[in-house]
Amino acid sequence: MAKIKLTRPELKTQRDALQRFERYLPTLKLKQQQLQLMMRTVTKEIDAARADAQAARATFEPYRAVLADHGGVDVERLATPERVDSEIENVAGVRLPIFRSVIFPLVAYSLFATPLWVDGAVRDMQTLRKREAMLDVLQQRYDLLDAELTKIVQRVNLFEKVKIPDAREAIRRIRIHLGDEMTAGVGRAKIAKSKILRSEQTVYSSGEATDQLDENASGQEASA
Repeated sequence: MAKIKLTRPELKTQRDALQRFERYLPTLKLKQQQLQLMMRTVTKEIDAARADAQAARATFEPYRAVLADHGGVDVERLATPERVDSEIENVAGVRLPIFRSVIFPLVAYSLFATPLWVDGAVRDMQTLRKREAMLDVLQQRYDLLDAELTKIVQRVNLFEKVKIPDAREAIRRIRIHLGDEMTAGVGRAKIAKSKILRSEQTVYSSGEATDQLDENASGQEASA
């Protein structure tokens, strides 16, 4: 804990800080829960997308043996996306991409001058690339969520384990100090009052003695 001033203004500052921390902490925890829920959802989507990509890869695998004989058609180029379209959504304050579609190059080759399997190879490889693109976008979503969740968890821990305990401890220490000061002040006031009373009694007693001496002197003079 940083050094604090044991004063009433500092007490107010620490109380205000504690109120802010305790008010903000539930918001952080709610965001943490939302991110964790979304990450579980995205994890399931990634698993499904990975399985779909694996199935598409298995479907395309038989074509690999004949890709060298593709009749002048660049299957790899035709199955490579020109563009992956996605949108952005806001989830718990995090901007996440949503997969929409994949745009492939225009297929333009002679159907009569190419082997029959080329059409199937292009189609199946495009399916594979589309599912891989979808998997990539889902992985981006997961990575962004994971990075944000890491920051939120750090903040929650900071508030729960550092900020709030420190503020409460500071308030406790300041209250004790101010209480001690008040007790000491009361004690000093009692001592001062006692001294004043004793001083007044001394003056009063001294006055009575003087009066008595005056009376005795007067009596002696009268007797003479």
